[in-house]
Amino acid sequence: MPPAKTSHVCLPCRASFKQARLGPAEPARRCPRCAEPMIEAGAAFQPPRRRDAAGWRTLSVLLNAGIRFHTDCCDEGPGYRPRTLFEVRERMTYARRTGEPFARALIRRELP
Repeated sequence: MPPAKTSHVCLPCRASFKQARLGPAEPARRCPRCAEPMIEAGAAFQPPRRRDAAGWRTLSVLLNAGIRFHTDCCDEGPGYRPRTLFEVRERMTYARRTGEPFARALIRRELP
């Protein structure tokens, strides 16, 4: 059986590539276009269109906060992820006000 593939993202190129999962001792994958290190996004990742600048900004906030798009089970997706900069800003404000970790506030479906 071939190795499982997952999405790797290059934020400067706004590109996503399906490649084999990284092992614990392997170095980060390099982008075939610019040779910069890519970020492993997960198997359930759906990239925004290349021209969608706001979508890529939102994605860069999520990936840089350590949020990935792995599935919990075979039938379920990765759970809630903000899709707009407005949702990201809302959750940043909530995290600052309450002291909740930023990454945890980002994946909240609803804010109290």
